[in-house]
Amino acid sequence: MKKLIKNGLVIDGSGNKGYKADVLINGDRIEKIGENIKDNDVKVIDAEGLVVAPGFIDTHSHSDLQVLIEPEVMPKVMQGVTTEMLGQDGISMAPLPVEYISPWRKNLAGLDGDSDEIDWTYKDTAGYLSMIEKVGPGLNECYLVPHGNIRMEAMGLDNRQPTEEELNKMAEITRREMEAGAFGLSTGLIYMPCAYSESKEIIEMCKVVAEYDGVFVIHQRSEADTILDSMEEVIKIGRESGVRIHYSHFKVCGKKNWDKIEKVIELLEKAEDEGISVSFDQYPYVAGSTMLGVILPPWVHDGGTDKLIERLKDSELRKKMVYDIENGIPGWDNFVEFAGLDQIFVTSVKNKKNEDTVGLNLIELGKLRGKDPYNATFDLLLEEENAVGMVDFYGTEEHVQTFMKLPQMNVCSDGLLGSGKPHPRVYGAFPRVLGKYVREDKALTLEEAIYKMTKKPADTFNIKDRGEIKEGLLADICIFDQDTIIDKGTYTEPTQYPEGIAYVIINGELVIDDGNHTGNRPGRVIRRG
Repeated sequence: MKKLIKNGLVIDGSGNKGYKADVLINGDRIEKIGENIKDNDVKVIDAEGLVVAPGFIDTHSHSDLQVLIEPEVMPKVMQGVTTEMLGQDGISMAPLPVEYISPWRKNLAGLDGDSDEIDWTYKDTAGYLSMIEKVGPGLNECYLVPHGNIRMEAMGLDNRQPTEEELNKMAEITRREMEAGAFGLSTGLIYMPCAYSESKEIIEMCKVVAEYDGVFVIHQRSEADTILDSMEEVIKIGRESGVRIHYSHFKVCGKKNWDKIEKVIELLEKAEDEGISVSFDQYPYVAGSTMLGVILPPWVHDGGTDKLIERLKDSELRKKMVYDIENGIPGWDNFVEFAGLDQIFVTSVKNKKNEDTVGLNLIELGKLRGKDPYNATFDLLLEEENAVGMVDFYGTEEHVQTFMKLPQMNVCSDGLLGSGKPHPRVYGAFPRVLGKYVREDKALTLEEAIYKMTKKPADTFNIKDRGEIKEGLLADICIFDQDTIIDKGTYTEPTQYPEGIAYVIINGELVIDDGNHTGNRPGRVIRRG
């Protein structure tokens, strides 16, 4: 049956001013946009007083495992997300050679979780994407091939530089995964084994990605003390490979680094002046979220999670860890230094016996366990085999708005799904932009914000036929109340769905109907090209 959205304010994603119109959907596509559309045998959706926008595109998502276990991906669709980009930070599901399944699951657990419910023998991107298709995803899923997975397949998890043969193998694997439908390459240069690499290694892979007009998505080597050098490295990668650059969750961490913000923006503009394609995504919060293991010095991670666990058992090595955290290591983003032990909070664990630590900062964790914060944290990481999530506070609202207004920016959630108390961005990133930063703070117009959630990310990643309300395009649509839309989750009670989302349509099917999930799962795996 056709669907007819009547009387809504259409903000089409282009950035142009909204207009009153009806929208007719036939099958999975938008058939007609106009006034007073009439058609027989249609389901009418009355959007009087509501905004009719394209479905939101989340360019930084961590639903990689969750979509196989709970394919509705409720935290995303309930906030209006219809398409998301998986495979972030250089650490994800595929490729995954069988011999590395056990250590890689431990490495992945802190970001994307772990599960015995799935068959981990899918081997590569083609196999992984087929698994998603078989479960029937609730929303559209795109994939970036992760640098860490490529490196692992080519040369294992050791901290060393590749041989020429191994470097050629990385390029071959990148090509194979791009041919399987990946939209680009991701890396996370604070995560192992990505952090072991030098620029040369990344450039060779990015040359392959550039051949496919793919995107290089990077959690850069530093978002704190050495962020300027880090950005110069990324720009060099873009310059020498010809790849399009997209910075993940762009920000400057730590009070002592806030004076670098102006120079950071100048570097973005410098790259564009050179003809390098540069963009970034941002979540609308002053706190970040990742795996707690990143507070450990890089050498602790050498050889993978199994080696990390061995080192955490050694009391002398623990003393060295504390020394390095308190005194710093050149080129390493020291989370304890820029956030503080009192501003890093445990958000998730996998074992019931440690659930009492969820919601505590590291000072409180030490008091709970009757130990100093460092050893209490090391014990927790040891007992959980590094599968611990965290939230860390790093910036100010002023800085969030400064980056949000830049033309290179699009919205993302970077939400880590799973148990415990996740960052509230998992449930509310997109409504927060519309409620707080548009309606309340007036940092963006409604048209600007929707552009940054829809057409801008679609154009950045070359996602075809989506991101706009336009005749002939696929019908991914979010209908919301601009007067009430807002995120509800807090850092203490994050698992709350937002207010104001009335309807969500994906590939022409209603997934949210009058605020309620229909049970439909009409999402698709979208492959590059």
